Amino acid sequence: MQRRKGAKTKNEEIEMGLRRLSYWQFPFVLLLLPLLLAACVASGPGATGSVSTGADPHAVEPTHAATEALQALPPLEPVTLASGEKLRVVASTQIIADVVRQVGGEYIELATLLPAGADPHSYTATPADLRTLNQAHVIFINGLGLEEAMDPVLENLEGDAVLVPVNVGVTPRSLAEEAGTGEEHGHEHDHEHGQGVDPHTWFDVRNVMIWVQNIQETLSRLDPAHAPAYQEAAERYRQELEALDREIRTAVESIPPEKRLLVTDHETLGYLAAAYGFKLVGAVLPSFSTMAAPSARELAALQEQIRSVGATAIFVGTNVNPALAEQVARDLNIAVVPIYTEELSAPDGPAPTYVAMMRYNIQAIVEALR
Repeated sequence: MQRRKGAKTKNEEIEMGLRRLSYWQFPFVLLLLPLLLAACVASGPGATGSVSTGADPHAVEPTHAATEALQALPPLEPVTLASGEKLRVVASTQIIADVVRQVGGEYIELATLLPAGADPHSYTATPADLRTLNQAHVIFINGLGLEEAMDPVLENLEGDAVLVPVNVGVTPRSLAEEAGTGEEHGHEHDHEHGQGVDPHTWFDVRNVMIWVQNIQETLSRLDPAHAPAYQEAAERYRQELEALDREIRTAVESIPPEKRLLVTDHETLGYLAAAYGFKLVGAVLPSFSTMAAPSARELAALQEQIRSVGATAIFVGTNVNPALAEQVARDLNIAVVPIYTEELSAPDGPAPTYVAMMRYNIQAIVEALR
């Protein structure tokens, strides 16, 4: 039977309803999820479980300023500091702030923009944040679109702060590359939400070594009086990161290769998979951003993929609402494992620094998969 012009199939109606919901509103539809998935699999051309095509409206894109700057650091001139005055530095996230702290130490006055538990994709600046930003000498950001809701503020600051992307020199991954890491899933997934680049570069420790170089060079140019101290601290921290990289590789070797399967709440672990030999099975939210929403067809395809490869866990960031991932895990009788993906823990927690965060995450992943 030919459908009337403008009419929608059952799959399209379900997808439209889900896409109107933000990721944070999904707990209200979790009770209906099994019915939605069944309807998607059972009806129309979607019966094969293939994922619909189309660009993700919430794809993570680098800012215009950052896109230009990622080829090289911005122009940096020494800052005139009064006696006893320190360089005023702002870092957008807790992870970036920790790396900056390791290099700058006592010679900088460091402020972190995002508070604990904040989602960097959706966080917007408060009046206090704006004052801090406008008074800064330098602001370190991710530069690959992680702080997407902050882009208008960062690109229109009133002060003289230099905006420095820590990812200058890092080769970013695309969503198509992330999907391609999982052999079976990649063919149908690489067309959906396929725009933008992955900002979660810190999951490859070698990328953070590049951050360190960028931070050292920036601080040294702005505050040449303390350049030797910045260089010494950076070298010491690089050695710690090299040891961490070796430690991760050794830990991953304890997981049988066929069990190195990663399912995540959203696309966060692509760099980890590529650097340390994991396979990406899929994500509950097939996007680099938490500001998108999965369709029923995508969820059905993910569940089928998890079943087919035998993945045993979904890894969920501590700053992300776990409800939808928990529902998927219950349906499949697999575990939900919390890890630190976009934030650090409290100072007395298990992941108060970048190095501690990576150790905690790898231990959690190894224990879940081994």
